[in-house]
Amino acid sequence: MIVPVPRIDCLWPELGTDLSDDQLLQRFARDDRAAPWLRVNFISSIDGAATSAGLSGALGMPADHRVFALLRRLTDVVLVGAGTVRAEGYGPMRLDEVDAQWRITAGLAPHPVFAIVSGRLDLDPASSIFTDAPVRPIVVTTASSPTDKREALARVADVLVCGERALDVDSMRRQLVEHGLTQIHCEGGPSLFGALTAAGAVDELCLTVSPRLEAGDAPRIASGELPEAQNMQLGHVLRSDSALLLRYVRAS
Repeated sequence: MIVPVPRIDCLWPELGTDLSDDQLLQRFARDDRAAPWLRVNFISSIDGAATSAGLSGALGMPADHRVFALLRRLTDVVLVGAGTVRAEGYGPMRLDEVDAQWRITAGLAPHPVFAIVSGRLDLDPASSIFTDAPVRPIVVTTASSPTDKREALARVADVLVCGERALDVDSMRRQLVEHGLTQIHCEGGPSLFGALTAAGAVDELCLTVSPRLEAGDAPRIASGELPEAQNMQLGHVLRSDSALLLRYVRAS
C-alpha cells in the first residue's frame, strides 16, 4: 500500500505550493554545520496543550511526521529526556533507508546519535535502545545519579556527567560539541525544554500547531522557571490542511 505524501505549502516569507522534501530541507538546513546550534521540535494543540491523553504523539498528523523525519536527517544528535523516551515508546535511533542514504550522500553518518537525559538513570541497559543502536548512544546525567547505574549504562553508552545535582546545560552542550555533535536536535519533553530555555541555549524552535482543542490539564511544551523571557523571530510559516508548522529562531 502506497501512503500518500502529505502536502505542505509555504505561506511566509514567500509562497510555495506542495513543497518537495528537498525544498523543505532547504528551509531548515544550516550552511555552517561547524557552528553549534540547538534546535527544539514540539507540537501543541491550538489551545496550548503539549499532549493528548498524555502523549505528544497523539497530537501528530502526517505532515508533522514528515517534517519530524526530515529534521532528523539534518542533525548530529537527537536529544530527549528519559521521561519522554519512556512515555512515547522510543526505540533505537535508526533512520529508514531513504533518510540514511540521504545523510550518507550529504557526507553525514547514516544515523544521528541518540542522547538521553536522565537524572535518576531509570534506564535499562538491556533495552533495544542500547543493544540495537546503530550508533553508540549517549546518556546525560548528573554527579548525584546512582553510581552503580552509571557504571552499568557506561557498558552500552557514553555517559556524560553534566552538573552536580541539576542538569548543567552549558556543560552538556560543550561535551556534545567535543564529541563532534554540533547540530543538536531536541525532541522533548517539557522539563528538558524548560531547562534549555532557562539556560539561554535554544537557538531555534520548530512548532507544529495541531488544529485541535484539548482543554484539560495537559502540560505546556516547556515547564520550569525562566529568569527572563527570550525573544524569538519568525523564520517561516508552513501549512498542511488546517495545521501550521512554524519555525522560530533566536532574535538577533
